[in-house]
Amino acid sequence: MITRRSALLASIAASTGTLSANVFASPDYPNRPVRVLIGFPPGQATDVLTRAVAGRLSALYGQQFFIENRPGAAGIIATEMVTKVEPDGYTLLGSSSGPLAVNPSLYAKLPYDVARDFVVVAGIAVVPYAVVVNPASPVRDIRGLVELAKSRPGKLNYASGGVGVTNHLVTEMFKATAGVDIMHIPYKGGPAGLADLAGGQVDVMFETLTATLPLIRGGKLRPIAVSSAQRSSALPDMPTIAESGYPGFSGVPWVAMAAPARTPRDILRKLNADINKILAIDEVRQSFQTLGSEPLIMDLDQLASYLRAETAKWALAVKASGAKAE
Repeated sequence: MITRRSALLASIAASTGTLSANVFASPDYPNRPVRVLIGFPPGQATDVLTRAVAGRLSALYGQQFFIENRPGAAGIIATEMVTKVEPDGYTLLGSSSGPLAVNPSLYAKLPYDVARDFVVVAGIAVVPYAVVVNPASPVRDIRGLVELAKSRPGKLNYASGGVGVTNHLVTEMFKATAGVDIMHIPYKGGPAGLADLAGGQVDVMFETLTATLPLIRGGKLRPIAVSSAQRSSALPDMPTIAESGYPGFSGVPWVAMAAPARTPRDILRKLNADINKILAIDEVRQSFQTLGSEPLIMDLDQLASYLRAETAKWALAVKASGAKAE
């Protein structure tokens, strides 16, 4: 599966072919390498999908868009770093709904203000969660998970990518909806939690299809549901949580690229147009779907509205779940 996954990502990052930088109004950008900071570890959905787009941009522009992972603190470390750079388009942020839409409600104090400090340059993808257990677990569906948790209150545990990361919040939303008590074990990133789940040290985890599909296909994890409102094309036979007895339940993170707020508008427009064209390529769309995600294509104004709506939605979710982080 590792070889197949590597080949797939290489395909995503291949030469863009039909795209041409000559049609855009900023011919001088970029004229040197661009750094893309990511607040999560390699292998996590934000990392995998942002790398795919960065590879395409490198091929398109002839300048390297290189990834620098700075995981920790629910993406806050990397996000704060980007607030301190020159807003010239040469440092970008590969981010997600967690740092950009959830953290403002989840944390009493943040070293950044999304509305003041950032602009979302382009969407990348929406990424449903799979609810996964160890293959040795007796749990085979959401009903079974709820029944087991209610028979052993506080005894089961779940992994997350860290306090305040979106899968922590969505799991807390599910706990509140289902009325179950499952202990939280935060990790420094999703891959570490998945490793312990596969090893039998953790009982359940909500994690992106991008991260879980290789383990599911390799028989190391068993999916029992997906968190989106509709079934995923990557796991079409897997029911949603809503279908499993909790109508209306939906918790779906997304991945996007952001830049410092004062970045020149022509650079933002150029990046937005180019990334949208990349995401519209059939090969890219199919590759993303194979990875368990769907391209998120919006212009700059649509993205600004989307971020406002998502921030309001997640604020309600934080309040309803009672989740807090320091």
